[in-house]
Amino acid sequence: MSLLKNIPTNIITGFLGTGKTTALNHLLTQKPEEENWAILVNEFGQIGIDQAALTQSSEGVNVKELVGGCICCTLGPSLTSTLATLLRQTKPDRLIIEPTGIGHPAGIVDTLKNEHFKDVLELHSIICLVDPRSIDNIEIMEHPTFQDQINLADVIVLNKTDLASAAQITTTEQKIAGLYPAKQKQVLTTQGQIDSSLLDITHRLKETESQPQQHKHLSLDGNNANPMIGMLFQPRPKEPFHKGNINDGLHTMGWIFNPADKFSTHKLKAVLQSFENVDRIKGVFNTDKGWNFFNQVGRELSIETIAYRRDNRIEVISQQGHDWSKFEQQLLSCIIN
Repeated sequence: MSLLKNIPTNIITGFLGTGKTTALNHLLTQKPEEENWAILVNEFGQIGIDQAALTQSSEGVNVKELVGGCICCTLGPSLTSTLATLLRQTKPDRLIIEPTGIGHPAGIVDTLKNEHFKDVLELHSIICLVDPRSIDNIEIMEHPTFQDQINLADVIVLNKTDLASAAQITTTEQKIAGLYPAKQKQVLTTQGQIDSSLLDITHRLKETESQPQQHKHLSLDGNNANPMIGMLFQPRPKEPFHKGNINDGLHTMGWIFNPADKFSTHKLKAVLQSFENVDRIKGVFNTDKGWNFFNQVGRELSIETIAYRRDNRIEVISQQGHDWSKFEQQLLSCIIN
């Protein structure tokens, strides 16, 4: 990487469900045609979804995914090697890192400033997306990861403002305005529509950054040698591959189905929205209405068309365990014969 130097680098962070991937997709639409961007996406679960959700149709966009934990700790050793390979292969004009919603960005900053990358990468703004409705959720407000994300950010983006009340937006703005040191910029938006000029704000290192504890990690099957499980083979029709994990007190379970399995949109929506006590559900499905990306936070479900065609896949994140076999049978019942 000796020929690579001072590559503008951004981190786009935010808690679960704040719209990071949507914002990143919007930024990709603003990429100058002559530039080559590298995108590193980190997912907490075992089955990668975000890479499929990112727009990759335009030239000069290279997406790499790390799944199976947080790159600040569990996948820390993989971050250096993966990042080095990505930079050598793509020689980007800009690098953007999207960590998992429950990841501490401080660990990533440490990696970007180590001896391997300190002369290669130039850290620009760290952008944190916030859902103003979180102001009424004490579990999120007091969560150490949420606080680290806010404290480390240079730019705060209040997203989903169309879904929040005026009081929630005002209170959130006031709390962010009262932070010290002050944020360099605070913007309000919907659907992750942020301007690419935010990427060029210089990162201001904060001496008061908290030092996060590393996540405790426990695998359900004891095998984490290859977090890209499911990428090397194709499951048979109606015989999905699945992989689960417990990490930092959260349960994840993911499935990969054969691309020929076609799902009923109506049945799938009913199954997903009837699944109680889950924090996040993301999935890509071949449906009777085409290939769609399903994104559910709590009971709020959005469905968008997607270009991904490799397989059907879904990931569930929850604070408690569930009867995963029963849920798998419900998913199988949605397949159109």
